Amino acid sequence: MKVIVMGCGRIGSQVSQLLSEQGHEVTIIDHDANSEGRLGANFKGNIIKGLGFDHNILMQAGIEQVEAFVAASQSDNANIVAARIAHNIFHVPRVVARLYDPRRAEIYQRLGLTTISSTNWGAERIFQVLTHADIDVWNTFGSGEVALVHVELPPQLTGRNVLQLNVPGEIMVVTITRNDHAFIPASGTEFHEGDLVHLVVLSSAMNRLEELLGMEGR
Repeated sequence: MKVIVMGCGRIGSQVSQLLSEQGHEVTIIDHDANSEGRLGANFKGNIIKGLGFDHNILMQAGIEQVEAFVAASQSDNANIVAARIAHNIFHVPRVVARLYDPRRAEIYQRLGLTTISSTNWGAERIFQVLTHADIDVWNTFGSGEVALVHVELPPQLTGRNVLQLNVPGEIMVVTITRNDHAFIPASGTEFHEGDLVHLVVLSSAMNRLEELLGMEGR
């Protein structure tokens, strides 16, 4: 996946390192010429000096070819401007904006922007949004260690039972929505085609959930 990260502070540098370590192609935009010093020696991405909402800088970073854009500078206003440009003008499929003021989050979510407002777990959460796009994270608990997610049942799990998705201490099916009716399943409840499955998952078990759902490598 090709990703642009605007801002190489605490959050931006961590996200960039996580993505780079997983083999993604990362380009960082930062106005600070010394931002490279915040990255580890193993970082394999590119760094461009400039502003992440400057059209020429975005073109230089290859925004027309990227699959994701992260606005993680220290300015809420700059992040939102850059995120809206990426989302509305360049139609980048996945756009995430870092916000310091959580009161703004609902406004920008209505505009179709995913926002992150907690410094403690922001980098890990952004990483999850970008790399587990088929799993919809509804909420998180604590400092992001546990997530409430929902997924549309993959066709290959039709007829299987809930017990095959439950992993003690890591993954648990908590509700199923079927024909617009939600219910709490038993361990032997069979999945039906079209089910919407709601689960609680350890953040560290997201990859395992994707494997159980047959989503790995997608």
